[in-house]
Amino acid sequence: MSNDDQYGGGGHGEVGGTGQTRTRLPDSPSDTYGTPRRTPRASRGLVTVVGVVVLLIAAIAFANQSPDTPSKPPAETSPGSTSTSPTGTDPVDAKNGGVPSGFAQDQQGAQSAASNYATALGSDGMFSPARRRAIVGAIADEGSRTKLQSGFDADYSADLLAQIGLTKDGLAPAGSTFVNRTVPVGAKVNSFASGTASVDVWCIGMFGLTGEKSTRPVTSSWFTISMNLKWNGSDWKVLETTQKTGPTPVTGDNPVSTSDEIGKAVTEFGGFTYAR
Repeated sequence: MSNDDQYGGGGHGEVGGTGQTRTRLPDSPSDTYGTPRRTPRASRGLVTVVGVVVLLIAAIAFANQSPDTPSKPPAETSPGSTSTSPTGTDPVDAKNGGVPSGFAQDQQGAQSAASNYATALGSDGMFSPARRRAIVGAIADEGSRTKLQSGFDADYSADLLAQIGLTKDGLAPAGSTFVNRTVPVGAKVNSFASGTASVDVWCIGMFGLTGEKSTRPVTSSWFTISMNLKWNGSDWKVLETTQKTGPTPVTGDNPVSTSDEIGKAVTEFGGFTYAR
């Protein structure tokens, strides 16, 4: 995503000596008339214990040894590509009607386009008739634009706006802030060809009204937006879009913020342009 997102020494140990142990006993007195006495052997148990200690010290020293010069680290290699890893491609910097545009004609480009389109379709702008027309006009394929526009107009009807507590232009009442924001968590390609793509975008969303008199406090939800895209010769455009609930993780134990904190955060924290 944009806004400039990013991601031996040792010592020596030596053991001297041969590891042998000798036990010296006092010389016995001379026996002139008998056979001289033999020097008794050292206790086998003592020899065993001392031997174990020596071996243990040698093992510890060996484990701590390292060459005088640290070995050269292996050359850096790129991590293997997986379905969940980012590509590292920078987000696009062009916009059409306030929506990022100019995505590449490949799977990465299709996922990036779908992620940014999901953000636009899940924004508070969809509740304003004028802004909704601009958003749909920017992302919809020419052959599907009329159908998509009429469908969204029916979804965001005047009755719905009134139920939420918004004006007919999609504005919040005085003293309140309307929150409707969608944040993509990840994207995947279901099918891909040079001119078409089917992409799912997993999202978390926030929706509601801040303010003491609000009957719709801001809540969060998880959902997946599915898009069928078509390459129009210069960019990916939406043919059809659907939405379903989840996957939804277990809610954490974070304390709930106040209405004022949420309203301030939504105003101060801007959104992103997404790249797969």
